[in-house]
Amino acid sequence: MTRFYDPDGAEHGIPTYPKNLAPDGLATRRQLRKQGLRPNGQDVAAQILWYGRLRPGSRTRPVRAAYLYRIDLAAPVRPMTPGRWRAVTAMMRARRTCPDCQVTFEYVIPTSLGCCPGCAGYLVASAA
Repeated sequence: MTRFYDPDGAEHGIPTYPKNLAPDGLATRRQLRKQGLRPNGQDVAAQILWYGRLRPGSRTRPVRAAYLYRIDLAAPVRPMTPGRWRAVTAMMRARRTCPDCQVTFEYVIPTSLGCCPGCAGYLVASAA
């Protein structure tokens, strides 16, 4: 674990810590969001590095990273305004509408299909 301990940033360019050893006053984006904060445009203050899971067919474990931001420079999350709610609603409606049959579904259409499962089945059957 001492491989990723570089508080001065001499080896990795920015201060680097192993998992669970970051100093107080720093947090990841998720941790900031849980506190109702956002990074507020600040640069990354430090990082946490650790070894990820071994992928099938690979011999080396990937190195994963989580970037840390200073809590004292973070700002409160911006509230959702009516305009932002309309934009999110329109975006989600577009993701639920099939481009082929123009039907709006209750679920997001899979990007792997590019259209609703009914149209994708029809396209597969007609191509054969």
